[in-house]
Amino acid sequence: MQVGQRARNAFVVLWVVITALKAVVAARLPLFVDEAFYWQEGRHLAAAYSDLPALTAWMTRFGEELAGHHAFGIRLPFLVMGALLPWMVVRISARWFGARFGWQAGSLTLLMPLSATLGILAVPDVPMAFAAVLCLDAGARLLRNVDAGSALMLASGLVLGALSHYRFIGVIGVGFIALLLLPEGRRTLRDARIWVALTVGIVAWLPLLAWNLDNQDAGLKFQLVERHPWAFQSSGLWFLAIQPLLVTPLLCIAMWQACVAGIRPLPAGPHPVQWRYFALVGGVSTLAIFLLGFFTDVERISFHWPLPGYFALLVAVPLILGRWPRLWRRLAWVLALAGVVCAFGYYLVAASPALREQLAGNKFYPRNFAGWQPLADAVREELAGMPEGTRVVAGSFKVGAELGFLRDDASIHVLPHPLNDKHGRTAQLALWKLIGEDPHPGQRLLVLAPGDQRYRDLLARYHQVCALVGPLPPPRVVSTDHGYQRFLLFRLPAGKQQGACVTPAMAWVNMPEPDAVVRGVVDVQGWAFKDGVGLAGVDVLVDGKVVAVADYGADYDVTGYWKVSTDPYHPKVGFNAHLDGAALAPGRHWLGLRLRGRDGSVEEWQEQPFEVPAR
Repeated sequence: MQVGQRARNAFVVLWVVITALKAVVAARLPLFVDEAFYWQEGRHLAAAYSDLPALTAWMTRFGEELAGHHAFGIRLPFLVMGALLPWMVVRISARWFGARFGWQAGSLTLLMPLSATLGILAVPDVPMAFAAVLCLDAGARLLRNVDAGSALMLASGLVLGALSHYRFIGVIGVGFIALLLLPEGRRTLRDARIWVALTVGIVAWLPLLAWNLDNQDAGLKFQLVERHPWAFQSSGLWFLAIQPLLVTPLLCIAMWQACVAGIRPLPAGPHPVQWRYFALVGGVSTLAIFLLGFFTDVERISFHWPLPGYFALLVAVPLILGRWPRLWRRLAWVLALAGVVCAFGYYLVAASPALREQLAGNKFYPRNFAGWQPLADAVREELAGMPEGTRVVAGSFKVGAELGFLRDDASIHVLPHPLNDKHGRTAQLALWKLIGEDPHPGQRLLVLAPGDQRYRDLLARYHQVCALVGPLPPPRVVSTDHGYQRFLLFRLPAGKQQGACVTPAMAWVNMPEPDAVVRGVVDVQGWAFKDGVGLAGVDVLVDGKVVAVADYGADYDVTGYWKVSTDPYHPKVGFNAHLDGAALAPGRHWLGLRLRGRDGSVEEWQEQPFEVPAR
C-alpha cells in the first residue's frame, strides 16, 4: 500500500510540474508554421480541408474564441488533451495490472519525451493520440465484456480519430487486426453493438470523403501518393536510430520486452488477454511504421508516427521494469527524466531569442519558430510608408500563415510555390482564392523567405517570382539569428511591371570556411552577383560592422552552375579581402557580407562563424 501511495504521489507531482512547464512553453513559443496554417483554417471553418480533416482547425478556433488571439489561446485545447492523456494511461494500466503499476505507467507517459511534450503544439497528433488511447481502452474492456458504455467509448474514439488525421486509418486497421488474432476478439466482433460503433466511426469520415470527391481527390493523392516516394530509401534507417533517443534507450527496450511477453502463449501477470491485446496493438503498429519508414516521406517530421503504438505498450511496461535489477530499473527512470529535460530544453531554447541564436548554424536550429515577430514588425513599418489599402503578398503558405496570425489577417495572398504543393496546401489556398493572380489592383508588399527552398534552387525561384510580379525592386532585408532566418520585403507598384528580371543578390564565401580558426591575416574570398543589374561592391562585416571593402570584379565564372543567371558582369563576379584576426578579441565571431547593387539595393548576407584563438 505504501509503495502504491508513493507511486501515486510521484505521478501527481510529475503531472503538475510537466503540465505547468508545457503551459509556460506554449505561452512563450512562437507558432510553428503548420500551427499557423491550422489557425488560418480555423478562420475559414469547414467540414474538411485539403491537408487534414476538420478537428484540428476547429480546436484552434475554439481555443482562440475561449482564451484570445495569441499562441497560448490557439494551443489551449491541445494542452488540455495532452494533460488528460497520462490519466487515461493510468486508468487503463491500473484496471488490468493494479493501481501501483497504473501510476507508474502514467509517470512513464509523463517522462517519455514524445508523450511528455504532447500538447505544446497545436497539431493533429494530439487529438489523434487521444482518440487512439480511447479506442485502446474500449478494446480492452470489450474483450472482457461487451456493454453499451464500452461500445460508446469505441464510437467516440473512432469519431475523434476520423476527424483528426488520415493516419488514423492505420490505427483502426491495427486494432482490427489485434481483435482478429484473439479468440476473445473474434467473439467480440460478432456483437451487433460493435458494428454500430464501427458504423458511427465510418460516418465520421464522410466529410473528408466528400471534400475529396469535390476536389479531384487532392487530399488523398497528397497523403497517400504525392508526399511519399514509395521506393526503398536507406535513409529510413535514421528513423530506426532516432526512436530509441526520442523514447530513451532503456524505455525502448522495456516496451519491446512488454510486447514480446504479451504475445507469448502464456504471458505472466494478471489479465493475459488484455496484455496480449496491448502487445499486438503496440507491436504491429510500431513494426509497420518502422517498415514503412523505408518507403515513405523522410523529408518532413515523422518521428511522432509510432506514438499511438507506444501508448499501447506503456501500459504494461511497469510490469517489465519490476522484473529488472534495481540498478537497471533506476537507470531507466533516470534516462527517461534526462530525456524529458532535453525535450523541454529544446522547446525553451526555441522560445528564447537569445538562446535560439546560439543554435544558428547548427542542424538543430529551429528555423520554423524563428524570426516571425521581427518580420511582422518590419511589415508594419513598410506598410506605414505605403498607400492605404496596400496588400501583403507572401512567397509561400508558411509566410502567409505566420504573418496572417501575427497581423490577425487570415486572407493574405500567396504566390504559387513548390512548398505549397509539398505540404498539401495549394488546393486549400485555391478554394479560399488566396493563390495565383492577385485579383485586387494596387500596390503590394511582397514578402519572400529565401530559406524556403534549397540554395541551389534559389536563383530559379527568384526568376519564377519575376515572371509572376515583374522585376524586383531593391528589397528590405529582415535578418534574424545571423541570417539563418532571412526575409526580403519588396514594395511592388500597382500592376505587373515589364523589363528584364532583377533579383536579389546571390553570394558565397569560399574562404575562410565556417567555424575556421583565424590566426593573423586571412583572405576572404568568394563570389557574388545580382541578376539584371549587377553589383557595385561587396563589404566584409564582422559581428555586423564593416571591417573591409572587398576588391570586387575578379574573374570567377559561376555560370556553369547558375545557368539562368543574367548578371551583366559575368564572369567578373569574384571578390577578395583581408581579415586581420589579430585585431579581434579571442572567441567566436561572425563573418558577413554586405552586397551593394547597382540599383541602389543594400543586402546583408547570411553570416558564418569563425574562431579567434586565445593568444
